[in-house]
Amino acid sequence: MKSLYIRIVMVTLFIMMVSSLIAFIGSNLYYQKILKPSNDKKNTEIAHDVVDLFEAASMDESTFFEKTAKLSYQFYITDGKGDGTFYGADFRNQTLSQGVIKDVLNGHTYHGMAEYPSTTFVTGFFSNELSNSIGVPIEIDGKSHALFMRPDIKQQFNEIHILLAVLLFLTIALSMLIVFFSTRYLVKPIGELTSATKKIAGGNYSIQLKENRQDEIGTLAKSFMSMSRQLMQVEQMRQEFVSNVSHEIQTPLSSMKGYANLLRSPTLSTEELDAYTKVIESESTRLSKVSKQLLTLASLDKDQGVIKHESVNLTEMLQTLISQTRWLWEEKDLALSLEADEVICSGNEDLLYQAFENLLSNSIKYTPPEGEISLFLHKDQRGITFRIEDTGIGIPPEHIGKVFDRFYKVDESRSHERNSSGLGLSIVKKIILLHQGNIHVESIPDEGTAFTVTLP
Repeated sequence: MKSLYIRIVMVTLFIMMVSSLIAFIGSNLYYQKILKPSNDKKNTEIAHDVVDLFEAASMDESTFFEKTAKLSYQFYITDGKGDGTFYGADFRNQTLSQGVIKDVLNGHTYHGMAEYPSTTFVTGFFSNELSNSIGVPIEIDGKSHALFMRPDIKQQFNEIHILLAVLLFLTIALSMLIVFFSTRYLVKPIGELTSATKKIAGGNYSIQLKENRQDEIGTLAKSFMSMSRQLMQVEQMRQEFVSNVSHEIQTPLSSMKGYANLLRSPTLSTEELDAYTKVIESESTRLSKVSKQLLTLASLDKDQGVIKHESVNLTEMLQTLISQTRWLWEEKDLALSLEADEVICSGNEDLLYQAFENLLSNSIKYTPPEGEISLFLHKDQRGITFRIEDTGIGIPPEHIGKVFDRFYKVDESRSHERNSSGLGLSIVKKIILLHQGNIHVESIPDEGTAFTVTLP
């Protein structure tokens, strides 16, 4: 299996080769369509200038064209009867049809450069052939001749050929080196991410990645570190959750087991038997309540905010709730009042009832005898507000931010006495959030607590 490093290097080199090929073909097309006609026109003008200079110069043919050839030009002069004379560097291919020579002798200009056949990989500009030249008529010693001329490309570009060759070689070599090293630089962070992934898979969330890069890899590293921290929190919560569940289940089971063993005593009195069975019944009820609450939380987590909505009369719901819990608050001689508008909202009636019931039950549970509990339900343009206030024992400031955490108990000893699992407020908050609402708590120790629920 090829590594990402090798893949990037191979793809980059392939792109370089394909790009070079496309660029070469494109440059040839550019020459054939644009530069070749321009080159033909330019050299035609030069050929006519050479004829004018020859006619104006007081030199013989051989001397003039030998000197002119040293200016990086190649010439061929013929009267159409003999082999003709070459000046300057030799043509690679000296083939030229008699028809072309005759046409020039008759006074026409031969555009061999413009008419040179187009090829894919060799441009006409570099083809050192006699047919790839400009032919113009010239009079020498009173006789008509044909002058064929083209630039001596080899002489003109000899040094630049070497420079271009060195430049091309260095460009390719340096490009390959840069690709190898830059690719390693790009792949290294991905390798670190892979290593970090393996560590997380092994349960090690304490990883460190460079997050100061201002590119996509930096963004990925930041997201990865954020994910790692969240996974660490989730793992800590999971371990704490398992520990709390084990504790909540183990405690009543231990009590039930202990009192069940006491029931085996042959000397057990009727009063003791009744007391022990009541403890076992109480612990069974407590265990059942914890199990039910855990199932409720699991069900709410599974819903992911998707619940059935129906029309719910919150005013009637609170009146029903007060009536059904009447024996609880009257038993403690609590004063309970309700101030409510006529409020109908969209939501899940069973879940909302459970949330309000938990809040009211908590107030009743933690409010001393002869205390007061006040319920308010109002509706305005911003939404629905439910508030429950009590004169209970209150919550210390350092515990306010944690009361909605699962299994969290402000006072373990007092919570145990009141048969608390630490799940009630967690369920309340989850239900409110599923209804796109919010819940807020205010409390003063030994004075009372107020929960405020807002719903859309």
